[in-house]
Amino acid sequence: MTAHLPPSDDLDPRLIDFAREVFDTARRGEAATLASLIDQGLPPNLRNEKGDSLVMLASYHGHANAVRALIQHGADPDLRNDDGQTPLAGAAFKGYAEVISALLDNGADVEGASPDGRTALMIAAMFNRVDIVDQLLSRGANPRAQDGAGNTAFDVANGMGATDAAARLAHVSGRTL
Repeated sequence: MTAHLPPSDDLDPRLIDFAREVFDTARRGEAATLASLIDQGLPPNLRNEKGDSLVMLASYHGHANAVRALIQHGADPDLRNDDGQTPLAGAAFKGYAEVISALLDNGADVEGASPDGRTALMIAAMFNRVDIVDQLLSRGANPRAQDGAGNTAFDVANGMGATDAAARLAHVSGRTL
């Protein structure tokens, strides 16, 4: 179940304040509080006005324990925001290896791509996050996957000047720099 908040003019201001606090709780990574709120009836896939779920917010802010708690309480590890971004892509962008492990250990799709076809591997490669590239490859990420423009993770790393990631991807995919 996914719940978007209705327009704020239709809600009690106290409910709006509560919702803001819940989203801030995810940003702060307060795993026990989030689990308790879900146990009390909070929808585990509650999303803010941008479509960011609680898992997305916890992932983007580097809180692996909160990610685990949310997923174990029914949250979807692959729920995309309104821009089509996944929590895994957010964690790859920010460089949070522990969050990536938490997501993948709890069912996130290593190949889940955004609407433009970019995968978490491509995002990690773009920002030269070699540790994340290695982690995703070890969990089954396809180095030959292509985005909507036909670029692979190697191509985007090379194009961004992410030389370490490009070298790693060249090695695993049999390409040359």
